[in-house]
Amino acid sequence: MKQLWIVAMAGCALLAMSATPAHSQNFLMNSAETINKGNFKIAAFPTVLFGEGAADDSWGVGTRLGYGFTNNFDVEAKLGFFDSFNFYGIDGELWVIKGPVDVSLALGGHFTDQDGGSDSKAIDVAGIVSGNVASKLELYGGVSLSFESLDDSDRDFTRTYLVPGFEYKVSDSLDVDGEVGIGLGDDSPSYVAVGLSFYVR
Repeated sequence: MKQLWIVAMAGCALLAMSATPAHSQNFLMNSAETINKGNFKIAAFPTVLFGEGAADDSWGVGTRLGYGFTNNFDVEAKLGFFDSFNFYGIDGELWVIKGPVDVSLALGGHFTDQDGGSDSKAIDVAGIVSGNVASKLELYGGVSLSFESLDDSDRDFTRTYLVPGFEYKVSDSLDVDGEVGIGLGDDSPSYVAVGLSFYVR
């Protein structure tokens, strides 16, 4: 009976470890406006992911490299380098409503290389609403979803975030961006990111 109990406890422990998701994220870090046609964007933003429960916080930096293909569509490569994982991905963003309030939709994906854990792949979707509150200051709010699967298990899960943020125009070529990702659910650790976006025109 004692051995059966030990086997059951070991099985539960293995199941719990296999259920722990890779600590990967998708960040917005821009308003609903897309990159101007023919322009390049280089962004970098130090980020902290807040550990759930007894888990440690994770520090790192995210980057985005983008290009504006039209006046309302851009594509950005996205990379992140953190304590225990790196992620690599790409997405396209379409600016669907222009006016006092702007709206954009984004679709993409990323994969994660996890140290000592399960690598993963995800499809990312997001919607962003933004508007100017001052001549150089724009506020935005977004909803971000990542449909993620672990490479070495059958487990799929969804990361869901509400994302308030700001974009401050220092000059025509430089913005300061910042956002808070409010995670909804145990698979979505909250985060804070602040950084710079540089545009080559």
